[in-house]
Amino acid sequence: MTKPNDNPADPFKKALTEATKAMANEPELNVAYSVDPPGMSADTMRLPQVTRRMTKQEVLAARGTADALALKLRFHNEATHQRYCPTGDSARSIYESLETARCEAAGARAMPGTRGNINALLEAEAQKLGYDQAQSFKDVPMPTALGYYLRHLATGQDLPPTVTNAMDQWRTQIEERSGDTFANVDEILTDQVEFSKFARQLISDLGFGDELGEDPDEADQDQEDEAEEDPDDNQEQDQDSGDDQEQDDDSEPSQDDQQPSAEQMAQLSAEEMEAMEDTEEMEAPDGMPPLDPPPPAHSDADPDYKVFTTDFDEEVLAEELAEPAELERLRAYLDQQLEPLKGAVSRLANKLQRRLQAQQNRSWQFDMEEGILDAGRLARVVSNPTTPLSFKVENDTKFKDTIVTLLLDNSGSMRGRPISIAAICADVLARTLERCQVKCEILGFTTRAWKGGQSRERWLTEGREQSPGRMNDLRHVIYKGADAPWRRTRPNLGLMMKEGLLKENIDGEALEWAHRRMVNRPEQRRILMVISDGAPVDDSTLSVNSANYLEKHLRDVIEMVEKRRQVELIAIGIGHDVTRYYQRAVTITDAEQLAGAITEQLASLFDNDQRSATRTQQKRSA
Repeated sequence: MTKPNDNPADPFKKALTEATKAMANEPELNVAYSVDPPGMSADTMRLPQVTRRMTKQEVLAARGTADALALKLRFHNEATHQRYCPTGDSARSIYESLETARCEAAGARAMPGTRGNINALLEAEAQKLGYDQAQSFKDVPMPTALGYYLRHLATGQDLPPTVTNAMDQWRTQIEERSGDTFANVDEILTDQVEFSKFARQLISDLGFGDELGEDPDEADQDQEDEAEEDPDDNQEQDQDSGDDQEQDDDSEPSQDDQQPSAEQMAQLSAEEMEAMEDTEEMEAPDGMPPLDPPPPAHSDADPDYKVFTTDFDEEVLAEELAEPAELERLRAYLDQQLEPLKGAVSRLANKLQRRLQAQQNRSWQFDMEEGILDAGRLARVVSNPTTPLSFKVENDTKFKDTIVTLLLDNSGSMRGRPISIAAICADVLARTLERCQVKCEILGFTTRAWKGGQSRERWLTEGREQSPGRMNDLRHVIYKGADAPWRRTRPNLGLMMKEGLLKENIDGEALEWAHRRMVNRPEQRRILMVISDGAPVDDSTLSVNSANYLEKHLRDVIEMVEKRRQVELIAIGIGHDVTRYYQRAVTITDAEQLAGAITEQLASLFDNDQRSATRTQQKRSA
C-alpha cells in the first residue's frame, strides 16, 4: 500500500532507470528526470519529466528518450566518431544524423522492444515540427530525412505515418544520388568504423564531398609510408615487438569475441540481459587487479565531493507535489497571511519597475549634420547667421536580454513567517520582471526526508561505509520555470506553506544545480539570487563526515561560480551572515526586510550596468 504523499510515478521511474542502465551497459549511469532538454552531461542522463498524472504522452516520451540515449551509449564510440567526422557544417549534420539512426536501428534489431518506443518518440517530434503537413523536400531538413531513410532500410519495418511522409519528400533524390551505396548498409550497423566510411561515401554522393576534409585512412597510410622510407631505424624495434605482438594476439580475445553480436542479443530475454549487466566487469591482464571504472564526479566545483547515492534524489515541478485543489487552498492561505505586507512589497516592486524601465529610455546625440532640428541651439544661429544649423538624433539604449533566478532555501528553519515572506516576495518580483520583459525563474531546495531518508537506510544495510559523502535524498523544486508565464505558476508558490515540505538544506549542490540551469539559457545576462537563513545543515551527512563537509563544498561552488563569471551571483541572508561566503551579499535581521533587500540588490545591479553603458557611449561619442 502506497503512502498518501508517495509519487505514483516513482515505481515507473525506478523501473525505467534500471532498464536504461542495463540497455546502455552502464551500471553506474545516473538517470535524472528533468524539465531541462533531454540529453547526456558527464555521467548523467536527463530524461523528460514524468508527473504524478503519468499521461500517455509523458510515459512514451520518457521511454523513447531513454531507449534512444541508452542505445547511443551502447553502440557509439566517440573516438571513432570524431576520427571520421567531416569538417563542413552541412556534412557534419548529415554524419551526426546517420550515426544516431545507426545506433537506434542496431538496437531495434537486437532488442525489438525498443523499436516501438523510439518510433513513438519520432512520431511525436515529427508532428511537433509539422512534418505531417510537409509537401516538398523544402519542408524537411535533408539530415532528418536521411536518418529516417536509414532506419527504414536497416530495420525493414515501416515507420510511423508522419515520419514516413517526411522521408518520402526526399526519397527520390536520396535514391537517385546514392546509387548502390545503401546496398549492404544492414550488414555494417554494428561496425562503426565501416559505417563511418559508408557515411562519408554517402555524403560525397549527395554533393557535399568538399566538406569531408582529410580522409583519416589516407593520413594513416602516409605516416606508414614515411616510416617505411627509413626501415633501418625501425627494424630492430619491429623484431623486438614481433614476438610480444604474437603473444598478445594469442592471449587477448578480440572485441567481437568479448561483445555479443546483434543476433545473440536479440535472443536474450530481459531477465538474461539484466543478469548479464550485473555480472559483466572490465577484465585486466593476468596478475593485475580488475580495472574498475573511475567513480563519477558529482560536482564540477570539487571532484573529491562524494555522494553516497543519487538514486533517491528528485528534481520536481511544484505541481507534482500537491493536487491542484490543495495548491489553490495553500495559495489562498499564503495571501491571507501576508495581506498586511502586500502594500509595502508592491511599492518596492513598482520602484524596481521604474528603474528597469528608465534604462530603456532613449538618449540623444547632438551637433549632428542631419536629423531633428535642435531648437535649443537656434539662438547661436540667430546671433551669427554663418553658424550652421545643429541637429540631434535619437538613439535606443541597448538593454541586455536578462534572466533572474531566485533560489530559495526551503529548510525547516525557514518555517513560519520567513518562508511566507520569501514566497510572496518571489511572487511579486516575478510579476514585476515579467512586466519589464525580464525572464524570471523561482527554484527551491530541501531534502525528501529528515535524518537521511532512504539513502541512510541503504547505507546501514550495505555495511556503513566510512566517509560516504552526502547522505540524504535531495529534493530540488521548480516553482516557476523561466519560460512559464506568471499567471500559470501563481498557485505553485503556495506549496511552501505545505506542512512537511521544509526539511534539511544542502546548499552547495542546490547552487550548482541552479547555476547549471542558467548557463544553458540563451539570455546574455544571468542573475542568480540566493535567499537563505543559515549554513548548510544535514544531520545524516555531518554525522558520518567531517563537520565542515557541506560548508566546504558550498564555498567551492561559490568560488567556481564567481570565477567563471557566466552568472552574476547575489545572496541575501536572513539572520545569517552570508557575506563570509559570497562576494556580493547582504544580511538582514528580519524577514520583513526581505522585499526591500531584493529590490535594492537587483536595482543596484541594473543601475551599475546602466552607468557602465552610459560611460561607454560617452567615450564613443567623444
